[in-house]
Amino acid sequence: MRSRESKGDILDTIVNLPKTKRGQKTLNKILKAAEELFYEKGYHSTSIIDITNKSNIALGTFYIYFKDKFNLYKYLLLIYSHEIRKAVAEKITESDSRYDKEKIGLYAFLNYMRVNKHVYNILWESLYIDKNIFVDYYESFSLRYIEGLRKSQQTGEVSEVDLTVLSYVLMGISNFIGLKYVMFENAEDVDFEAVVDSVMDILENGMFNK
Repeated sequence: MRSRESKGDILDTIVNLPKTKRGQKTLNKILKAAEELFYEKGYHSTSIIDITNKSNIALGTFYIYFKDKFNLYKYLLLIYSHEIRKAVAEKITESDSRYDKEKIGLYAFLNYMRVNKHVYNILWESLYIDKNIFVDYYESFSLRYIEGLRKSQQTGEVSEVDLTVLSYVLMGISNFIGLKYVMFENAEDVDFEAVVDSVMDILENGMFNK
């Protein structure tokens, strides 16, 4: 698992971030074990003892970082949100047009999900753990999305449509295209470029004949 380091005041309420490399290594072991167990067994069927046994740490060590399993789960979702945004942002940095940002961003999202299929399972289970987490996850994505869409709308590239609706339309496309071609199909056999081209053709030309 990649090094899990994040910043922000919100983290203070859910995780005690380590100050040493040794502490970060221990935290990463906890996160990796929890991630695998949540994916394999689900949140409710996974206990803190399961996590500490799998990560080969003492029970007390767990509580150095998290006060409970729920906060550990919330921290994982924050990590996924950060990683997805980073994966997309790194690819669209040099893109000038909204069209290119959407095309390259969707391709980056699909590739992230290709190697992180577990994210779908763990994220969507949040709807049955605490609906507020599920809502907050997508609402935060929407708000950030709207910022970029508004700039493109101001330049005239994006039409005068409701940006909240548009952000959810675009997120919905990404989510369900990902489900189809990453979860339902063998992602290694899928031509993501062709899939993305089809999506962009629909976005650019619409679904209705004029």
